[in-house]
Amino acid sequence: MFDLTPYLSRRQTEINTALRDALDPGSRNAPLIQAMNYSLMAGGKRLRPILCMASTEAVGGSPEHSVAAACALEMIHTYSLMHDDLPAMDDDDLRRGKPTCHVAFDEATAILAGDALLTMAFDILADGFLHKQADRKNDMAVIKTIAQAAGYQGMVEGQMQDMLSEGRQLTIAQLETLHTLKTGALIKAAIRTGAILGNGSEAQICQLENYAAHIGLAFQVRDDILNIEGDPNIMGKSVGTDQAREKNTFPALLGLTESKRYAEALVKDALASLSVFDKKADPLRAIARYIIERAK
Repeated sequence: MFDLTPYLSRRQTEINTALRDALDPGSRNAPLIQAMNYSLMAGGKRLRPILCMASTEAVGGSPEHSVAAACALEMIHTYSLMHDDLPAMDDDDLRRGKPTCHVAFDEATAILAGDALLTMAFDILADGFLHKQADRKNDMAVIKTIAQAAGYQGMVEGQMQDMLSEGRQLTIAQLETLHTLKTGALIKAAIRTGAILGNGSEAQICQLENYAAHIGLAFQVRDDILNIEGDPNIMGKSVGTDQAREKNTFPALLGLTESKRYAEALVKDALASLSVFDKKADPLRAIARYIIERAK
């Protein structure tokens, strides 16, 4: 039986090493680099880059080929959290058990450090592509996939919809659309990117995108549940904030028990999408279960 724990640990180590190497060690004392490093190396799960590398494996490719893209995805994810935490948005003081970037530094620095990480993501992508022999069409497809997922057609639009929905009730369909953009878009991009870099077929990429759509929603459902019944000491952030801000959540619309059932159903559908893959997709199968069983 596949053991996910050592797999996650190994991949996290690889990704953390690559991220540390990406930040210019000669500039570590510069305030901007300090703020970037503070948030980037704060100890996240590295789920999106791991999904990217696992997707490459699933289609028979070498995960080393997707390390640059994996790092780019984590930089984009980190920047989004830095901006989401700002007083103008979610106004959070704690992230991953540490003061948020704007609290540890200041608002202007947090904004600029986030901007820098977003830009650097495409720098590291380009650098990775320039130093390998590869299909340039695939390289362009990866850049386009990540850019669309991170921008106004994906994550940023999802955050905008989330802000505009505070204080008014959405339907389940509207909430699913919101989180398909805000949370799901970058997860889907990670998996599609990994499959492209592993030279997956169109049929394989389609099945993996179905998997991604389901685990992206499942991830958010679990996040909503943890905001109610999670342990803040384990999660490294406050709980009960969704209700205080009158945010639309799956438990608020469906109830806690039904939300848990919905998460299980989403994972079941995600696993069904992987039925055409062999054991090389076992990490993706295990991650699907982990997403709704995690405590943070």
